[in-house]
Amino acid sequence: MAQSKDFHIIAETGIHARPATLLVQAASKFTSDVTLSYQGKDVNLKSIMGVMSLGVGQGADVTIKTEGDDEEAAMAAIVEAMGTEGLAE
Repeated sequence: MAQSKDFHIIAETGIHARPATLLVQAASKFTSDVTLSYQGKDVNLKSIMGVMSLGVGQGADVTIKTEGDDEEAAMAAIVEAMGTEGLAE
C-alpha cells in the first residue's frame, strides 16, 4: 500500500538547490520508488535534475508518494527532512 502525503512549501526560496539535494539524499537511502508531484507533473525524488526542473516555489502545494518495501521509512525520512529544513508544513 503506497504512502502519500501533501506538503505546503513555506520556505522563501521554495525547493531550490540545497533543500532539493537534501530531499534527494533522503529519498535515495531507500529502495522504494519516491515521487514528487507538482502542478500535474511527477518526477523521481531521487533525481536532482527532476526535482529542480519543477521549479517549486514558496506557497506551492506538492504531493510525495512512496511505494515499495520500505515506503513507510522512506516517507518518515522525507517528512523529517522537510521539517528539519523548514521547507514545508
